Amino acid sequence: MGNLKIATRLYAGFGLLVAIMVLVVSAALVQMATMRASAADVDNNWLPSVEEVNLLNTAISDYRATEMQHILNTDDVAKTTIEKDLESIQARIKTSRSKYEKLISTKEEQGLYDEFAAAREAYLKIHKEVMEFSRRNDAEGARQLLEGESKKNFERSSDILDKLVLMNHDGSVAAAKTSAEAYVAGRNMMAVAMVVAVLLALIAATYITRSITKPLSEALDVAANVATGNLTVQVHSSSRDEIGQLLQAMKAMQDSLVAVVSKVRSGSESVANASAEIAQGNNDLSARTEQQASALEETAASMEELNSAVKQNADNASQANQLAMNASTVAVQGGEVVGQVVQTMKGINDSSRKIADIISVIDGIAFQTNILALNAAVEAARAGEQGRGFAVVASEVRSLAGRSAEAAKEIKTLIGDSVSRVEQGTALVDRAGSTMTEVVTSIRRVTDIMAEISAASHEQSAGVNQVGEAITQMDQVTQQNAALVEEMAAAASSLKSQAGELVQTVAVFKLSAEQGSGRPAPPMAAPAKTAVRSSKPSLAFKGPERRADAAPVAKAPAAKPLASRPAAAKPAAPVLTAVAPKTSTRVTPAGGDDDWETF
Repeated sequence: MGNLKIATRLYAGFGLLVAIMVLVVSAALVQMATMRASAADVDNNWLPSVEEVNLLNTAISDYRATEMQHILNTDDVAKTTIEKDLESIQARIKTSRSKYEKLISTKEEQGLYDEFAAAREAYLKIHKEVMEFSRRNDAEGARQLLEGESKKNFERSSDILDKLVLMNHDGSVAAAKTSAEAYVAGRNMMAVAMVVAVLLALIAATYITRSITKPLSEALDVAANVATGNLTVQVHSSSRDEIGQLLQAMKAMQDSLVAVVSKVRSGSESVANASAEIAQGNNDLSARTEQQASALEETAASMEELNSAVKQNADNASQANQLAMNASTVAVQGGEVVGQVVQTMKGINDSSRKIADIISVIDGIAFQTNILALNAAVEAARAGEQGRGFAVVASEVRSLAGRSAEAAKEIKTLIGDSVSRVEQGTALVDRAGSTMTEVVTSIRRVTDIMAEISAASHEQSAGVNQVGEAITQMDQVTQQNAALVEEMAAAASSLKSQAGELVQTVAVFKLSAEQGSGRPAPPMAAPAKTAVRSSKPSLAFKGPERRADAAPVAKAPAAKPLASRPAAAKPAAPVLTAVAPKTSTRVTPAGGDDDWETF
């Protein structure tokens, strides 16, 4: 039975009780059905039969009494009313007979009822003759019939009805007796069945309880030992029921706990040692991060000064660009004025040439006038005294023509000198115009160069601003990293203490000899020492140094607004030595003039 499952045992025990209950209830139901049938027979048959027979007996008595009233009454109207009453009573008799015929249950009762029906039919035949005598008011003849055969049939019918009443009464008494006997039998049977059921229930409960509580006590002892950390207790189970399976599972759990505790014990010791090393390394990293943060602050201050200088250069370049643009405008205006002067000189040259031509014409006119004056003087000499006045005039005209010719020659000479000088001035003005054009072109090139210098200065200023912002962000990130490193150091210290607590907690469990000794865990080993920090911060970092006595500070490249974060090199276990990140820019010693190469 120990291999049966608890559910099977419980089902069997309760099934036995249910079977007994079913038998008891079935027997009780049979007895109750008998009682119900007897009661129903009394209610539905015997009592209604007695009631209907009594009603029928009363109705035939009323019918005979009404019949006698009809004989004694001589009023036709009253007789008619009495006949209606007789019809009503006959309807009652018919109804009662119809109901009673449905309630007849035995042949004896049916035989008596048939006798009643025959006597009633004979009575009704005589009733017709009685009614005929009564309607003729022959009371004597009607009374004789009524007292003769009619009375015999009436009394016979009444006696038969009394017998039927007695028969139905006896039937109801027998049904009640049957019901009482069924009650007594059912009561006795249920009492016996209850005693048997209680005994069987006690036996089944005792057996099932013992088969469950004993293995449960063993499982409870095992669980109590495991709860106190004693993993050396032996678990034995030979049954295959749920509790046997529970003990097997607890044995497997104990084995798993032994393996887990062994691993956790060794792992907790390793975690404790590693957490101590991590805490020490985080402390070193925190100090170096603080050094890096201070170096970044200095770099940020230098970048602010450099930013101010670059902004000033950009402003100066902007002013020079504006002055160059003004000079270019003035040069262009001077070039335009020189061009106008060149055009004016060309006009003067053309006018001088025209004046020379006019002077040549005047000289020709003076020559011709002189010839005309000579001709006039010749003609005046030929005329003699009459032409003397004309000769004087011709002489004056000739004198004026000569003077005009001389003046024209002088003017022509002066105009020639003026034209030659104007030509020289025009050539000089042409050269000055070409020179001014070259000056304007050069000034425009200078203006363009100054604009490029100004734009480059502004871009350089923006780049320096971006580099400054990047360094500021790097400073903020470094500060955050420093805070994070401090938190990590605190967390590592907390982890160290928790690992120690875990080691002490795991030491509570006791293991068997082949699984492991129950000795408490040894104290945590001292963590491996990290690289010794020198008094100089720079000695704690590997790689190139910017200054001989300062921590290395990597410059961010100027081409990018935000310098990418370099990946830190993995420290070698167990020594946690920080390694300086590699950057893309070249670090120059002493921070000299070569620092401007990165910009």
